[in-house]
Amino acid sequence: MAKHPAMIDRLAISEIDANGLTFRVAHGGSGPPLLLLHGHPQTLMMWGRVAPILADHFTIIAPDLRGYGKSGKPASSPDHMPHSKRTMAKDQIAIMQAFGHRRFSVAGHDRGGRVAYRLALDHPDAVERLAVLDILPTYEHFARTDMAFALGYYHWFFLAQPFDRPERAIMADPDFWFLFRYGGKRPDFFTEAALEDYLTCYRNPETVHATCEDYRAAATIDFEIDKADYGVRRIGCPLLALWGANGKVGELYDVLSVWRDWADYVSGRALPCGHYLAEEKPDETAAALLAFLQRPD
Repeated sequence: MAKHPAMIDRLAISEIDANGLTFRVAHGGSGPPLLLLHGHPQTLMMWGRVAPILADHFTIIAPDLRGYGKSGKPASSPDHMPHSKRTMAKDQIAIMQAFGHRRFSVAGHDRGGRVAYRLALDHPDAVERLAVLDILPTYEHFARTDMAFALGYYHWFFLAQPFDRPERAIMADPDFWFLFRYGGKRPDFFTEAALEDYLTCYRNPETVHATCEDYRAAATIDFEIDKADYGVRRIGCPLLALWGANGKVGELYDVLSVWRDWADYVSGRALPCGHYLAEEKPDETAAALLAFLQRPD
């Protein structure tokens, strides 16, 4: 377990070998284990202002997903399975076991939320509680696609194009592409440390390829796996859905109603922000997670 300088207050950064890859993982705190999973196009640094609050109550494990940040970049395959959420969920089981945790709670934002609910479906004995931040199941997004979704989530369809069309376009100016969704400006809700990490990692062609593969997997194998589970398997642990009141998820969908088609015990609400809950409203996000994770059932 190689050590790295701490990048998040109260958490150490290590490299962990799991499921055939090496993962950068932030870890620390005390109490029951809590797995935190980041979104696209970010890294574990997205939890930089939430994790220290949660670390007073939980043992935090926050990895870079495979292909993202400074974690390993798997070889791609025609079926995109190496970048599927099912495979990423297996990564998390292996990472948590490396830290000695066989049952834990998990909170995931964006792509990490997709890994999180796949964890709960594929490994129900491992997941005690599940929180998903600003997402719906992948199947639901594609099955409900209309013009509003296509325009609001244009990157889903761009990144999922065949290799290497999006990769070439992005690598012509990765900083431009990264900041394009924010109007070409550096968002003030990203800390300097987080943004530096995001951009440094995103300038790596292997990261860009892996993120494209992530979206190719979403449009193919992830969709098919979700479709096979829909109406057949359900999430049995308590589920918290949080979303941004100013974001697209709440605008386009009845979030809690959709999640109740997938899970038995659903609660949640909108927070006064956009898509990046943990970075736009870290105190509110941490408070909502704590209330859910510590709620007696």
